[in-house]
Amino acid sequence: MLKRTHTCNELKAAEIGQVICLNGWVKSRRDHGGLLFIDLRDRYGLTQIVFNPQTNKSLHQAGEQLKPEYVIAVKGTVKQRPDGTVNPKLDTGEIEVAVTELEVLSASATPPFEIEGDDLPSSEIRLKYRYIDIRRQEMKDNLINRHRITQAIRGYFDRHGFIDLETPYLTKSTPEGARDYLVPSRMFPGQFFALPQSPQLFKQLFMVAGMDKYFQIVRCFRDADLRSERQPEFTQVDVEMSFVDEKDVQGIVEGMATEIFDRVLNKKLETPFKTITYQEAMASYGTDKPDLRFGLPLVEVTDLMKGIDFKVFQSVIKQGGIIKGLKAKRKDPFSRKDIDGLTELVKEYGAKGLVALKVENGKLSGAVAKFFKPEVQAELIKKLDAGDGDLVMMVADQPGVANLSLAALRNHLGEKLGLIKSGEFNFCWVVDFPLFVLDQETKKLTSKHHPFTAPHADDLARLEQEPLTVKARAYDLVLNGEEVAGGSIRIHSAELQQKIFKLLGISDSEAKEKFGFLLEAFKYGVPPHGGIAIGLDRFVRLLLGRASIREVIPFPKTTSSQCLLTGAPEKVDQKQLDELGLDLKDKK
Repeated sequence: MLKRTHTCNELKAAEIGQVICLNGWVKSRRDHGGLLFIDLRDRYGLTQIVFNPQTNKSLHQAGEQLKPEYVIAVKGTVKQRPDGTVNPKLDTGEIEVAVTELEVLSASATPPFEIEGDDLPSSEIRLKYRYIDIRRQEMKDNLINRHRITQAIRGYFDRHGFIDLETPYLTKSTPEGARDYLVPSRMFPGQFFALPQSPQLFKQLFMVAGMDKYFQIVRCFRDADLRSERQPEFTQVDVEMSFVDEKDVQGIVEGMATEIFDRVLNKKLETPFKTITYQEAMASYGTDKPDLRFGLPLVEVTDLMKGIDFKVFQSVIKQGGIIKGLKAKRKDPFSRKDIDGLTELVKEYGAKGLVALKVENGKLSGAVAKFFKPEVQAELIKKLDAGDGDLVMMVADQPGVANLSLAALRNHLGEKLGLIKSGEFNFCWVVDFPLFVLDQETKKLTSKHHPFTAPHADDLARLEQEPLTVKARAYDLVLNGEEVAGGSIRIHSAELQQKIFKLLGISDSEAKEKFGFLLEAFKYGVPPHGGIAIGLDRFVRLLLGRASIREVIPFPKTTSSQCLLTGAPEKVDQKQLDELGLDLKDKK
């Protein structure tokens, strides 16, 4: 084989006259008056190579047989491109290579879709032929930038004294929330390993072991009902530290983000990031993942609405619901069709409807404006900081529905009204989450984050009598309205950990079965510790401005958890099942 001496993005004017070898894929072929031009591509870039029939007719004929995506090796002389043919858009645009030898390393069938151009096939076709899809420049750039980001992360943590330690993939099933992926054991029939949803317990054990600064870029697995931004296997940057508080962990993460933005995006971040409480986030934005790139805060007006003669509002208030709203403005007034569209949007999130009123000459106008006395109108306009031309929108419902639907409405308006600047990044920490939430179906307490999160010391006295009022020492990092990291200061007392288990309805025997190894370790000296997990796939997607995490994962699954490339999951033969002692139930 003609072994390459240079890549296809390396040759410049300085190499003119040199004899070199290139390896790569045929991108395109052009026949100009007998001269045959081929753009040769590898992951580094393009080089134009030339076959001249006057120099070598048989070589020129061999070149005519080349088709797109053939893998070839060529030897030739680097030459200056003729006047008028220099391509300033290419790094190699000053030169071309006059071919003297050709070796076809591999022929190619016609690809299932065009590699160049903007007309992409369906996502199913792209995933089935992912190796072809990755040849596209955008996908190559995505994966190369993902590499640069992970290398920056590794270098940053290494310089700050963190140890990169691996945790097991075959471990114990301790399902909390999502289902585990189970792996049957051949050596222990009827028993199973589980693929980890997180290295949570192992990284805490590292702290018990005295490895006070740990990090890992780790694969995790979650057998959950999938959405567009979820994958059954995903990657997170896992971090744990001893003898720290919340600010220490947050500071380390801010430093990591600052370095990535500087090295990969050439952007400067302002630190420290803004911090808001969970209560503030829910009150002003209806979500614990607020997008702070634009305004449009939500305002609760329940008290103001108690006195108006509007049955819909009064019925909601009597049932313990709330009334919240926001105002928005655009150059052209909102039409009836626009308002109907916004109403349908909030209904998708459970709201029964949307009250929309226009502000004209300091007063409200609209179908239900007649129910609002002048003084109520004036106060409502003041509370929402509305002015003439604004549209005032309100939802009356139970708090969860009102917040969820208005948060979706706010995000929709922020995008549609052009309130978000292109290329803007806005980080914030959300803190002081509730330690527990009440499961509406079972009426039992569940952990807002996970059962190893420490409660605020000031709230410990209320832990058993008023558990829903206890705040967690938890912190989420939100970027542009999406959670990219979540962490907490952990419980380091076996007694407190067992108390939390009991509040969650986990009996002593169940706690021993699921978490006995952790409780046993807690007998032997546990430092105060805390950490965080950063969702690498989502973080990279947001930094690169891509629409889906599948664009930054080399071989992702579909939303139904299938691998279209390999056909997994699939049936296995009976011999494998027999070795594992498994019988399959016919499940139609």
